[in-house]
Amino acid sequence: MSYPRPLTPEEKITDAKKLLCLPRIVVICGSTRFMTEMNEADLRETTAGHIVVKPGFDMKSPHGLRSDPADADALRVRLGDLHRAKIRLADEVLVVGDHIGDSTRAEIAYARSLGKPVQFTHPGAHPGVDSGADPDA
Repeated sequence: MSYPRPLTPEEKITDAKKLLCLPRIVVICGSTRFMTEMNEADLRETTAGHIVVKPGFDMKSPHGLRSDPADADALRVRLGDLHRAKIRLADEVLVVGDHIGDSTRAEIAYARSLGKPVQFTHPGAHPGVDSGADPDA
């Protein structure tokens, strides 16, 4: 007699979202230099009926939370962990902007490793990355 295998945490989240009738969840990724574009993408996705999560803090702009370099490094690590959690929660990733740096490349690779679809606001600006090729190549 075979027994059903237990659900993975990801499958449990997917099932819970279905049971709760949640709309599609889109996570916005990209350099925080594109915060204005991220806000526009947020508006478009929200008006399309999607739940949107995105970076909540711009590490490139001056702020008291970044005044101490050690604190800023610890904050950067915590925010990176938080953003990966947003990717795990999301149904889809939307990469905003016409430049992909190392952090965004890592986010794309992470999302793809989880089987998340990745869309781009500027697909032509990312040769090799949006085609499904290895983004670190």
